[in-house]
Amino acid sequence: MRAHIILDNEIVKDIDNLVGKRKRSRFIVETVCAKLRQIKLQAALTETAGMLSEKDNPEWRTSEDVANWVSESRKKDGRRLKGSKFD
Repeated sequence: MRAHIILDNEIVKDIDNLVGKRKRSRFIVETVCAKLRQIKLQAALTETAGMLSEKDNPEWRTSEDVANWVSESRKKDGRRLKGSKFD
């Protein structure tokens, strides 16, 4: 789809100097896509912030607790996988 956008002359000159006139559209599309990904990621982070509470996950209360939890989880996985096709 074509869209008519208005850009400041300086912006167009900067784009052309960086990527060339013939790659202007591709540069703008890639830049817009990157910004959209950033906005969507920020929205997802904002929406999910605080989902894992200390109350629901006491094993994650401190960084030391998290390290212990990870270590124990890995030990359990190691025992579970012992003798499997992944061993």
